[in-house]
Amino acid sequence: MTAYADTGFLISLYAEDADSAKATALVKTKPVFILTPLVEAEFTNAVELRVFRKQWTRREADAVREHFLRDQGAGVFQMEPFDSDVWQTALNLSRRYTARLGVRTLDLLHVAAAAVLKPDAFYTFDERQRRLAKAERLPVLPS
Repeated sequence: MTAYADTGFLISLYAEDADSAKATALVKTKPVFILTPLVEAEFTNAVELRVFRKQWTRREADAVREHFLRDQGAGVFQMEPFDSDVWQTALNLSRRYTARLGVRTLDLLHVAAAAVLKPDAFYTFDERQRRLAKAERLPVLPS
């Protein structure tokens, strides 16, 4: 099974927060996560922001990043390009849904990547992304 997980879902999976238990339960089937340069960059930035905000120590952030890198090496992630099809899909999604759903650019890009890459599931805890993904008939988890 392949899964596209947005950054918030991955942060919940790699570090303890309010959604961690739900994230862990969902990945018991051990999906292969599609990893795009966008997700990797946003994940790295989210980790660093937690240090800036004094939510995590440098040591905690480094441990999360090292765990993420180990999982990449172990095949938990399948790297996929973020090409022009994703950008065009995001533009089309914006025209169709932003005025109605109030989605942000990053929401559009995550859902567009999933629409182009066609994973078996789209994992997110973000309500805007969830509404957009459902509008595009993507299989969204948690349900």
